[in-house]
Amino acid sequence: MAPNSNNGIVCKKSQHSVDETVEKLKAVLQAKGVTLFALVDHSGEAQKVGLTMPPTKLLIFGNPKGGTPLMLASPSIAIDLPLKILVAQDTDGTVNISYNASDYLQQRHNLPQNLLANIAVVETLATKAAE
Repeated sequence: MAPNSNNGIVCKKSQHSVDETVEKLKAVLQAKGVTLFALVDHSGEAQKVGLTMPPTKLLIFGNPKGGTPLMLASPSIAIDLPLKILVAQDTDGTVNISYNASDYLQQRHNLPQNLLANIAVVETLATKAAE
């Protein structure tokens, strides 16, 4: 899916709840040997301070074998690494999976074409989680 007009953010609809989608993503990451560095539960943190928002969780993940060559080629990409996938429920109940498009990151950080595959994996992960 091509990036939308939201500054290179790709959004896919999930066929599952936020929690189910997160669990699918965690399983895919584990199967591919990708490290899940953090899971940020934005809606859970909001609830702790008396605020409500639809279920919203951010997965932060990566693999030094893929990320290090990117940072060596263009150190500024470290601001966008590790990779992230946001799983959030809209007010209408739709669950969306959002992430930075690899071609957007390539342009933003002037990455060489031969390293694009190192970050393009995010689309595969999002697609598998949405199914």
